[in-house]
Amino acid sequence: MGRRLILLLIFFPFGLFAQQRDQHAIDLEAFVERLFPVQEEDIDYEAIYELLFQLYQDPIDLNKTDAEELQATYLLTPFQISNLLEYRLKNGPLLSIYEMQAIPEFDLITIQNLLPFVTVGENGVKTKNFWRRLGSEENTYLLLRHRRTWETRRGFTPPDTARNGTLSTRYLGDPNEVYLRFRTQRSRDFSIGFTLEKDAGEQFIWDRKTSRYGFNFVSFHLMRQNIGKWKTIALGDFQASFGQGLVFGAGYSLGKGAETVPTVRRSSRGILPYSASLEFGFFRGLGLTRQFRNWQSTLIVSNAPRDGRLSTTLDSLENTSSFLTSLPQTGLHRTPSELSTKSQLSELNLGGNLTYNSRQGKWSAGANFLHTEFSNPWIREATVYNTFEFSGKTNQVASLYAHYNWKNFFLFGESAYSKSGGNGTVLGFVSSLSKTVDFSLLWRNYDRDFHSFYSSGFSENTRPINERGIYMGLQIRPTKAWRFNAYYDSFQFPWLKFRVYSPSSGFEWLARLSFQPRRNLMAFVQIRQEEKERNLPNSGEPSLPFLLAPVQKINATLNLESQLTPNLFLRSRILWSRVEIEQTVHSGLMVLQDVQFGKEKWRLTGRMALFDTDDFDSRLYAFENNVLWTFAIPAFSGRGIRNYLVGQYQISPKLTAYLRIARTRYTDREEISSGLQTITGNKQTETSLLLRYFFR
Repeated sequence: MGRRLILLLIFFPFGLFAQQRDQHAIDLEAFVERLFPVQEEDIDYEAIYELLFQLYQDPIDLNKTDAEELQATYLLTPFQISNLLEYRLKNGPLLSIYEMQAIPEFDLITIQNLLPFVTVGENGVKTKNFWRRLGSEENTYLLLRHRRTWETRRGFTPPDTARNGTLSTRYLGDPNEVYLRFRTQRSRDFSIGFTLEKDAGEQFIWDRKTSRYGFNFVSFHLMRQNIGKWKTIALGDFQASFGQGLVFGAGYSLGKGAETVPTVRRSSRGILPYSASLEFGFFRGLGLTRQFRNWQSTLIVSNAPRDGRLSTTLDSLENTSSFLTSLPQTGLHRTPSELSTKSQLSELNLGGNLTYNSRQGKWSAGANFLHTEFSNPWIREATVYNTFEFSGKTNQVASLYAHYNWKNFFLFGESAYSKSGGNGTVLGFVSSLSKTVDFSLLWRNYDRDFHSFYSSGFSENTRPINERGIYMGLQIRPTKAWRFNAYYDSFQFPWLKFRVYSPSSGFEWLARLSFQPRRNLMAFVQIRQEEKERNLPNSGEPSLPFLLAPVQKINATLNLESQLTPNLFLRSRILWSRVEIEQTVHSGLMVLQDVQFGKEKWRLTGRMALFDTDDFDSRLYAFENNVLWTFAIPAFSGRGIRNYLVGQYQISPKLTAYLRIARTRYTDREEISSGLQTITGNKQTETSLLLRYFFR
């Protein structure tokens, strides 16, 4: 014991990391951007960010964790995880979080990335009764956020009168977006909170008929943990994550990005509280998890209202019946048409999980089951590509999964079957082939009639259906300063898709070379290419109504960032895109400069960017800093200038304010967006104001 204390005092730079742990918000932004360098519009960034923040708020105890939980952070290689577990087995529990530097292969950069998400000690130990712990918990806060676009959109103008005398549609509410959240939580003990939101264009009104109670979205959760044999008791809104996400797929499912090796594997995190503002993808009811020796069982009972577009039919006996035609997932209720879909049906879910964990923690296996029942039958539009999509009132999906930790290999897999008879299977492994080389391999196969509503299985599609493919990821660290990441993914779609009226295939690869000679200087270059097929415009010839052509996209990023002083940070970045369709090439370019400067109580972050793209196909995505716990990766097309400034000021030890002002000015148009979102003019200005108040 004395020897370990001496090693800690000699080798660990206390001052450096004491400062680093005071900058968790900055680290979280950098971590998120590193995981999302491949940015697309069909990824649910807000939900991923929220679940990542839950991990940030509920850090892992390094003395109590296992390989499964460490893998879920996506921060450690299999070799590093094995070294940590072996170090703990040989030397006993870590005395301090700073002892990580004594673990083989734990370099300073790895430790810096890990610090916001881990802890060491008695975090979460119940030293008082529940009500005293609840009343004294320091992590109790209230958030109030306001966002607005200041130029007038068409939806907020007076309606026009058509020739037949009818008025055109307009938004029912004002252009202000308001978000309110309260939460108090103690790691591995309890979490209580509520979330309220009104989107821009929605009315702030109390109307039970349309399930609007001031705010358009209301969410609440109460979760207790580790009460005797009860590992989790959740009431209200929650999510669930088990296996590889083919049945219960909560958790941040990152898929393909610059972290090419660890992100292909999902981790079982069990029942999680839901506190995001997305109005779908969660359970509402009761979730229970009970531990019995090495066995763990979970029960889920949920009955939640869902938005849905209903149609009515009249049979020969003049009886009317309603059926569901679509499930909108925007959560927007701004117009009479959008409002007519709000809470139109109920969704009943009955599910469960049974998991066995080996005593040594080397392997685990489990089974999932979920029954989903809608109050109205779902009948989709009669199109060819919808032939094998879900229809009816009920669906059942069940799966078996397992993972095995063998030396430096994490082997994992899950196979699921839905009521339709469709199968979805994922098999793969993540491995440290040597101290400097990591490799991942994943094979997936999703039948065209595999239906799972809460799945987040690894896929090229937005859902795991009608796809088979194989992914290979590689990471090489020849020295501490250099790192090379790459992946190659080949996929096929055996049946038709939207805008792809024939079986099709494609591939995607990414390569990224990073150079970080010291903690405050980092550069990388990244290239990504994707090729998929889609319909050509209708030729007009009856014999050839639809033809497919490959669409090839190439994106490149050149990045340099430096922490010049403890208070000044700079980032310079160039983004480039090239799209080729039928031998026609479109391209785009964006150059941006970020500056961040801060003192003890305040911080300013600014950006100036120029962009120029030929069309929407060659659009560019750029991660942006925002107010606390708010996420932004907007797309830019056309020509223009993008600027923003984010300010943070600690008014008092309990109250902190954040303000963001952003403006896009286009040089190639005098009208922005379309439909009711149209802005007359070439400027768009948005603001975000957030106040965070800690009660203790």
